[in-house]
Amino acid sequence: MDRVTTARPLRADARRNRDRLVAEARAAFDREGVAASLEDVAARAGVGIGTLYRHFPTREALLEAVLRERFDALAAGARDLLGHASPRAALLTWARGFAEAGTTFRGLTSALSATLQDESSALHASCAAMREAGEALLAEAQRGGEIRADVTVAELTTLVFGVAWAHEQNQGRGATGLDRLLGLLFDGLSVR
Repeated sequence: MDRVTTARPLRADARRNRDRLVAEARAAFDREGVAASLEDVAARAGVGIGTLYRHFPTREALLEAVLRERFDALAAGARDLLGHASPRAALLTWARGFAEAGTTFRGLTSALSATLQDESSALHASCAAMREAGEALLAEAQRGGEIRADVTVAELTTLVFGVAWAHEQNQGRGATGLDRLLGLLFDGLSVR
């Protein structure tokens, strides 16, 4: 017989600790990238490192909590783009949001790329949901004859992560902007 367990709601003090940890992690990731010290995050939140790990057993779990709202919004936005007059433009809009999400914090593109392959990662489910949303947009653009039929969603997300990574590495150096890089990518994906 399967046993269904439900998570008990957090006590008020535990909820406050969790919320402070997420807020401090977001600030630390903004300042220092995803490799920010978790000990510093805990100290700034006014808790011990054990409390941080009780709430977030891994760095990826903490990242997932910090990024969840944004990822959920991206997935919902992709669903809203289905049925757009130009499926290619809808897919490009989704890809831009996906690339922007990947560059939210320095080093995030590498972390996100790795989680798509690691089903045990706390970030995997969020990344997989975004990829599924993109897959529906890709299929629509392919059915509409606007995007090459031989492109898979795995290839598309890899390419978008590549663009995000290149943009992240070259920010502040007068390099080509994200829109230009995505435009070049989509020129290569488009049916001529």
